[in-house]
This record gives sequence, C-alpha cells and structure tokens, in this order.
Amino acid sequence: MAPKPGNEPGSEAEGSEVKRGWFGGRRRPAEGEAVAAQPAPPPPAKKRKGGLVALFSGLLTVTLIAAVVIAGGVAVARKEFATPGPLVADKSVIIERGATTEDIAEQLEREGVISRPFLLWTALFIRDLQAKFSSDEATKNRAKSGEYLFRRQVTMNEVIDIITSGRSVEHTITIPEGLTSEQIVERLKENDLLVGEIAQVPAEGTLLPDTYKINRGTTREALLARMQREQRRVLQDIWNRRSKETPLKNPRELVTLASIVEKETGRADERSRVAGVFVNRLNRNMKLQSDPTIIYGLVGGKATLGRGILRSEIERATPYNTYVINGLPPGPIANPGRAAMEATANPSRTRDVFFVADGTGGHAFAETLEQHNRNVARWRQIEASRVGQGTPPAPDGNAPPPAPVPPAANRTSLEAPGIVTPGTTGAVTGFAPAQGPAVRPAPLAPATRTTTPAQPGTRQTPAAPQ
Repeated sequence: MAPKPGNEPGSEAEGSEVKRGWFGGRRRPAEGEAVAAQPAPPPPAKKRKGGLVALFSGLLTVTLIAAVVIAGGVAVARKEFATPGPLVADKSVIIERGATTEDIAEQLEREGVISRPFLLWTALFIRDLQAKFSSDEATKNRAKSGEYLFRRQVTMNEVIDIITSGRSVEHTITIPEGLTSEQIVERLKENDLLVGEIAQVPAEGTLLPDTYKINRGTTREALLARMQREQRRVLQDIWNRRSKETPLKNPRELVTLASIVEKETGRADERSRVAGVFVNRLNRNMKLQSDPTIIYGLVGGKATLGRGILRSEIERATPYNTYVINGLPPGPIANPGRAAMEATANPSRTRDVFFVADGTGGHAFAETLEQHNRNVARWRQIEASRVGQGTPPAPDGNAPPPAPVPPAANRTSLEAPGIVTPGTTGAVTGFAPAQGPAVRPAPLAPATRTTTPAQPGTRQTPAAPQ
C-alpha cells in the first residue's frame, strides 16, 4: 500500500510538516494532535461611494433643513404681516420721490404705522428684485412715492398693498370759468400740492376750467397738459354737435365767442340768450361792442384794469376792442367753461340784438332800439339810486363811480356807449370779471337820439351826457 503523502522518508521534521489528505486538502487532525496556528486573511476592502452621490446627499440634507427653517419663518412672517399694526388713528404719510426701501421702512416706523421695519424692508426688497428680473408687470409691485392714507391698526400686508399700488390720496383743484391763461398759471404757482416750474403760459382759450383730482407732487406742467387735452376733447365734441345755423367757421371762433359770453354773464339761464344776441349781430354785420374785450385789449391776460374804463379807451383801437373792430377779436379773451361753449354752439333762436343790466344780476333783452332805450333808462335809475346812497366818486375824475355788484350774478355791471343797429344808435351793458375790481365806462344819456339812417360803414355818435 502506498504511503500517504507527507509520510515519505526524508520529509521535513514533524513539528513543521504539513498534514495533508489524499486529495491535497488539509487532513483533519487526530484527537489529541496539536494544530499549527494559521494567520487570518485580511478583511475585504470597502468600496467608497462616488463623489456626486455624496454631494447630492449633503445638498439634500441641507435643503431639507433650510426648508424646515424657511417654512417656520414664513409661518411666523405671515402671522406678523396679518397682525393689526400699532397705528392708533388714521394718518397720512408722504413718501418722497427717490426714497429707498430702507428709507420707507424707517419712515413708516417713525410715523407709528409699523413696528417691524426689517420685515417690511425684506418684503419690499423681494419686490424690487422681482421688478428687476421679472416681466414689466412686476414693476407695478414696487413701492411708489406719494401721499398715502393709512387706517387705524393697518396691517403690514395692507401697508405693502397701499404703497405698491400707488393709490395715493387725491386732492381737488378747481379752476373757475372765465380766467385767463395767465391767471390760471398764477393760481397753479400758488398751490403747494403741485411741484415744478411752468416754462410757458399756454395760449389763451386752450385750458378747460373744471375741478381736477390730483395727487400731491403732481407737476404743474402735467396738470396744464391735462387741462389742454380735456379742452380739445370737450371742444371737439361740442363742435360736432353745434347748430348748423351758426356763423362760426371753426372751433377757435367758437372758443373766442364763448369767452365773450363767459365774461358777459354769470347766470346759467342767460348764456344761450346772450350768445344768441352776439350771433344775431354777427349775422347782421354789426359790431359786437362787448366791454370785456376793451379790457382785454388794454391789459391782455391780466384781465383786470383796476379802475373804470375811460371814455377815450372805449374808442381806442386795439385788436380786441369790439367797439372798433368788426366781427370777432383775433382770439379768446379768457378760458370759457363747458357750459359757455355749449351755449355758444347752440344759441337761443331769438331776434334780440341788445341787452343791458336789469339790477337783479341778470339782463334785460331787446329786439329794437326803442325797447332797449327803455331798459337802459330803467337801469340808469337803479344806478343813480345806488350812487345816491353814498357810492364814492372815481379817483381819476373822468369815470363815474362803479356800481355795486348785483347779488344774483356775482358780477360788476358796466355801462358802455351804444351797440348800434344800422342807421341808429343805442347802448348796451356788459360785465367785468367778478374776481377783479369794478370797472365801468362813463354813462351816456339816452334821451337825445337820432333815428336818421346812417351811411353804410358809419355809426352815429351817442348824445353827450346832460
């Protein structure tokens, strides 16, 4: 029998020989046999995770933590933004142009509107970023300058909505009818709600007197431009609806005649009839002979003379004096209102060619010189009674004292030499602007009149005072 491997003669010493089985494997040691210690194999090397996986895992962790923090902050902020603020009473605050987000937050804290300026600053800062990097629609969400009214206990949400919406406090400016452009400009210069300079006085008759709503800080030039746009719009609408029988050739002539009507009467129920008188005169080729045109020809846009009209001034040739020129003056003598333009575009259909003050603030109208002379005599009696009650004489000695203002019309009466029908002489009374000093030319006695027909293109001279 063949010997087992490892038992051959000449093998290594027993202490060092390896006991193997028949098939090369290790032989199971016999009972009591010593076993040689074998070194343990090294542990397998651990595979490291890739760098992107580790980065993603870290970012995910940070993101989750940030989300939790942000969610908590948003919840706290929402509660804070919806909490009633510290304002104890309604208050108006003016945010100046050029104020930064930080300036606005600090100002509202000083005014007692908010108590957490940092939260407001953060919200406005985020909106500023949206305005820079988002669409144009986002720019509407930026804080705007202006005057804002904050209600009592206004919340932070409401504060942000108010100052980013631009709903600032609206004020009203009323421009009365019949002022000249120069007078309107002076009024706007005196108004402290408006800002900026006025480079040039607008042309006469191009502004629409009305009540306008404005925000504090509106520029004067912007308001004037708005008044001009409104005047063009209203004028075009009225011109389109004018009477087809009017002798006026274009919208400018309508404004010119309307400005005379505006100056002649302050009563709404008379405008159409006064306009009818002037339209009848234009149709008959008669001089308009309106006293306010004398004043405008003398002082222009200032519109007030500051004294009585002298007899010599009535006959003085100026481009606007309708006692001298034929037809309409070269342009308006004031800025007429909507009602005066409506009345001029659609005048009353009458045969009146005269009117004179009736002592009640209105006028007495007449179709004939005879009727008109009676009306003039009646008016002079009223005027004489007022002078007899202590009205002081005029300081220059040339013109008689001005008559008191008739209460109904809030205008000062004037008496002027006659509006003349062909072949006759007569008198008519106009009205000076209510805002200026009373002015009145020298009266003429109506007693001595000639009815001899005049030569074409001539006018009989009224009789001298008796």
